[in-house]
Amino acid sequence: MNWNKLTDAHQIEEIKTLSKEKPFLIFKHSTRCSISNMSLDRLLRKWKDADTEKVTPYFLDLIAHRDLSDLVAKKFGVPHESPQVLLIKDGLVIYDNSHYGISYEDLMGKI
Repeated sequence: MNWNKLTDAHQIEEIKTLSKEKPFLIFKHSTRCSISNMSLDRLLRKWKDADTEKVTPYFLDLIAHRDLSDLVAKKFGVPHESPQVLLIKDGLVIYDNSHYGISYEDLMGKI
């Protein structure tokens, strides 16, 4: 999977705007958390290359960019969790889940 890295606050506004054309996925990941590692692995095992035609995936490293995670929570009105997935369409979060609730099937079923 070729993740786009979320590393700058300006990208959040771009995601909101561009999600009017195609949905965006943000995966908030803590490299220090075993649950986060497991959730990411479960998603990656099922992800297909063709999925990037349906949704643009972004990866947010919470250890390096906790401030961006807080900004994402504020801009989209979804409380921070880790790990967490947000599916954004038309500038709004249409699906979010965290921890063991992160499911490839649920996520792709919302697109």
